[in-house]
Amino acid sequence: MKLLNTCILVMMLLPVPALAWGPTGHRVVGSIADKHLSNKARKAVQRILGPTSMAIASTWMDDVRSDSTYDHTRDWHWVTIPDGSTYAQAEKNPNGDAVEAIDRMVQALKSDTLSDVRQLFCLKVLIHLIGDLHQPLHVGRGDDRGGNNFQVQWFKKGSNLHRVWDSGLIDQSQLSFSELARSLDHATPLQIKEWSCGSAADWAQENVTFRARIYPAGPGAELGYEYQYENWPLVQQQLLKGGIRLAGVLNAIFK
Repeated sequence: MKLLNTCILVMMLLPVPALAWGPTGHRVVGSIADKHLSNKARKAVQRILGPTSMAIASTWMDDVRSDSTYDHTRDWHWVTIPDGSTYAQAEKNPNGDAVEAIDRMVQALKSDTLSDVRQLFCLKVLIHLIGDLHQPLHVGRGDDRGGNNFQVQWFKKGSNLHRVWDSGLIDQSQLSFSELARSLDHATPLQIKEWSCGSAADWAQENVTFRARIYPAGPGAELGYEYQYENWPLVQQQLLKGGIRLAGVLNAIFK
């Protein structure tokens, strides 16, 4: 019994790997994207996903993290761009990264020879990773695992900065993914046009510009209502951009 209690204690103290947006955030991105698909893209997506919606499919990459079959995809969820650098200049992960994987999935889905099984895999990965790329801390500085090692107090409870951005800020709104998606999905035609431009590398680079406002003065900072108020507009913007850009990518693939 003593050994069992010790093992449990050790497991509790181990760092829990943060995901990307939590399920709510990912489903918001998928839900918004679905509303902006062209007729051709919608038919193609429905054919590939079957009865599963984009919102539900958006969390698949996180759902299968416990399946060793997909261990090779673990590093695809993030990318490192040090301060003062660009994606082109940054050292590349030999296992792949979010930008590289997005580009690879896009090219694969454009192929006429892809099997149904592979199409499904590539589409679910693409839906998820475009969501990931719009969570600012999935573009890491290279020194703290995208804020996973940056400890903070979130409403008086121990957490890390990455987890705050994955789910803390969104969960604080107490909105379902459908409620949040409806409240955000009011982009103007000009915004849609502007946001749909650029590449995955460009979108990753945007996140570098947010770091000054995202990071507190130092580890251990107490974050609460003020931090929520100051950063909630950025969370909303990124969720909306992610949805609009995902739709744009799919419309370009299935045109």
